[in-house]
Amino acid sequence: MTEQPYAVYFSAPAAKVLDTLPEQVEDMVWDVLDATAADPWGFEQWNTEDPEGENVRHASVGQFSLTYWVNRRLSVLTITWLR
Repeated sequence: MTEQPYAVYFSAPAAKVLDTLPEQVEDMVWDVLDATAADPWGFEQWNTEDPEGENVRHASVGQFSLTYWVNRRLSVLTITWLR
C-alpha cells in the first residue's frame, strides 16, 4: 500500500506571493510542492539549531525558496522569489 501525498495549504502571505508570480515560476513552485508532498522530510530542516523545529522545512530551487510546516498536511509558510 502506498501512502497518499500530503495535502498542501498556503498561509495568507504565501498565497499572495503565489498570485503575483510569473507563470513559469508558479509552475516551478507547484513542481517543488509535488516533491515535498511525496516526501516532506526529504528537504532540509529550516533551522537545524532548533531541536523542536524539525517539522519546519525549507526547499530551494534556483531563485525561489519556500518554507513549509509538516503536520498531517503541508502548510506553506513563505515563498521567496529573487528576481
